[in-house]
Amino acid sequence: MQTRVAWCLRLQFAALGMLAGTWGAHIPSVKAQHGLTQISLSAVLMAAALGAVSALFFAGRAVARLGTRRAAVFAGWAMCGMFALLLLLPGFWFVLAAALVFGAGMSLFDVSVNSEGAALESRTGRTVMSNLHGMFSLGAMAGAAAASALLRAGIAPALQLAAVALALAGLISLASLGMPAPDPKSAQEGADTAHFAWPRGLLLVIGLLIFAGMMAEGVMYDWCVLYLQQDLGLPQSQAALGYAAFAGAMALARFGGDALRARYPETTILLLGALLAAVSVAVVLLVGLPWVAIAGFALAGAGLAPVAPILFNAATRVPGISRAAAIASVTSIGYSGFMVGPPLIGALAQASSLTVALSVVVLAAACLALGARRVPTA
Repeated sequence: MQTRVAWCLRLQFAALGMLAGTWGAHIPSVKAQHGLTQISLSAVLMAAALGAVSALFFAGRAVARLGTRRAAVFAGWAMCGMFALLLLLPGFWFVLAAALVFGAGMSLFDVSVNSEGAALESRTGRTVMSNLHGMFSLGAMAGAAAASALLRAGIAPALQLAAVALALAGLISLASLGMPAPDPKSAQEGADTAHFAWPRGLLLVIGLLIFAGMMAEGVMYDWCVLYLQQDLGLPQSQAALGYAAFAGAMALARFGGDALRARYPETTILLLGALLAAVSVAVVLLVGLPWVAIAGFALAGAGLAPVAPILFNAATRVPGISRAAAIASVTSIGYSGFMVGPPLIGALAQASSLTVALSVVVLAAACLALGARRVPTA
């Protein structure tokens, strides 16, 4: 039973990653299709992040009442539906609204599958979160690589987004069948206790570290393709490989992450990973060569890989708070990193260059390294 649940969760994480990877590779398509400036593109990215953060205020209660299975299906169809429409909508304000719902769907889906992953670790006594987040990264790499190949083949971006959305909605629905069905009595009790928990104390510390890590990761997902395309002159089909390298290295590191967590202190893993990410991106920005950049993005992905699995699981160990509420709480701060990152990068890029703006990643990773030792050990 637990093995089936684990494999269904792997598919759910992979689907979420593939959606994120396709989105990251097609941000230039959204910009070109709707004639967006750096600032208006930042507004679209901010709308997605704002939807994600807003959804977290009711995500814990929704997951508790519906159960992780139903919440995942509902959120999956919402985010896939909006994703399919992004290049088909008639204007900027419609895109902004779709991005808002898209972000909210991703947020609720994220809380659903992470809550079930943490529960699976608790039931079995085995570390699985790094493996699950590795599937997310593997899906992101596959989505970006597939988008790169389809762009080279001349497939229309709007057709790509619609096909990916339909396929992933079906995969999410199928994989949800293996997730535990909600128990009506426990669901009602959970809904009464799984309200949003305002971060304070240890939960706030964990949330701020997730903020730094997700800001760095989110900036890489949203802007690395544009950096390679605009600042280093690669065509979009090749620039998408930067995203694939980042996500692929993150996937490999996460697949080995559970073994590392069993052998070494989590604080040490976080510290060394954050330092690797900071140094790698700094070298990329200083050198300014395309293939150095792709290699550097891969190293940054490996360095940031431990952040989400370690910190999300650490949040569920804070006493007195349900798993879904704890994850929603710290994720609300983390998604705020996604919300702050896009407009900040866009404004800095507009004022100077994207090369200068991406130095925010170096700063965020350095802050993560400084705070890593505050994380409670398992």
